[in-house]
Amino acid sequence: MSELESRKKFNELLSTLQQAADEWVVPGVAMSDDDVAEGFRILTHILQSALYSHQEFDPDRPVFNRIVSPTRSFTGDNSDALYFETPVAPGREYIVRGNLAGAVYTSFTMEAGAADGSYSSHTSGVLRDDDMDVDAEGNYEIRLGGAPAERNWLGIPDDGGRITTRHYFEFPWAASASQTMHVPISIEVLDPPPAPPRWNDERVAAGIQRVINHVATKTINSPAPSEDTPIAFVSRVPNVFPQPVVPGDMAFAAFDAAYSMAPYLIGPDEALIITGRWPECRFGNVCLWNRWSQMYDYVNRQVSRNRANTTLNADGTFTMVLAHEDPGHPNWIDTEGRPLGTVFWRFFLPEGEIETPQVEVVKFADLAARFA
Repeated sequence: MSELESRKKFNELLSTLQQAADEWVVPGVAMSDDDVAEGFRILTHILQSALYSHQEFDPDRPVFNRIVSPTRSFTGDNSDALYFETPVAPGREYIVRGNLAGAVYTSFTMEAGAADGSYSSHTSGVLRDDDMDVDAEGNYEIRLGGAPAERNWLGIPDDGGRITTRHYFEFPWAASASQTMHVPISIEVLDPPPAPPRWNDERVAAGIQRVINHVATKTINSPAPSEDTPIAFVSRVPNVFPQPVVPGDMAFAAFDAAYSMAPYLIGPDEALIITGRWPECRFGNVCLWNRWSQMYDYVNRQVSRNRANTTLNADGTFTMVLAHEDPGHPNWIDTEGRPLGTVFWRFFLPEGEIETPQVEVVKFADLAARFA
């Protein structure tokens, strides 16, 4: 008997994980041992995503799976949002039914080059709630693929492989941490095919290959950041935010959002004061990420802020304090004691110019007098 293809693929998966551990989870600039250890955490979260969502991805029989959660964190997740994904295929037509469930922003984006578990190369289209007919109870029905329509429709290009959905909430608490938060959403393919064959060596091997593709394209085969072509909304200078801008068709980025991000750097006796003004927009928040673009522990700590849980100054501006412990300020953001991390701002459907948040490094001991 010849060796099973599924066994070959399983061994290839093990080799891919080992290669990712050896070549991708490596110390970067100013990384501590704990930072490197979190690299193994995100590697296992990526594996979890590959097994949960991509191993049995089937564009002929799609279902929506939640992408990230408090225990599956990667790609710059968000405490105030729920995200889902499902496979689609060119030439197919699908019906999606759902409910806004109180979200202040809902959208569907087409991820190109994302078939067979691979990471998306770019975003090729978007359908947001303004382009959908929503009834008084928040229900909607849209089509994916098929004949074009002015509303309630998103096309599937030749390289279209996956749909990402975004559901943003502005509650005083973290929506993504809720155990009861439910966003109803379903998908069905029109003219469905007959039942697939039983699971056999070929199908199992193909599923494991999708797992390999997902792990590899998010780790060892992911494109390295280019020093020659900097990203406009990304600062490499600690404690200095760039002007928020829309990222264009970057993979897994939202067409409708302006972003700004920068590393923060503070000593054990220091804090960061951030001042600014929320723009007129559909949604806005700020999150803290670790060195692997995973959110800090938003289940147990206040590591983000949105407009619903930000106390404003009398003139409508905000003052936030990033610190290792509670300074007694209403807009404290908990750094978990990390001296270095990433601060990431999102502003959806902003109107007019967005003020760039300003930063000041101060001694923690001086905060009480500063805000007395």
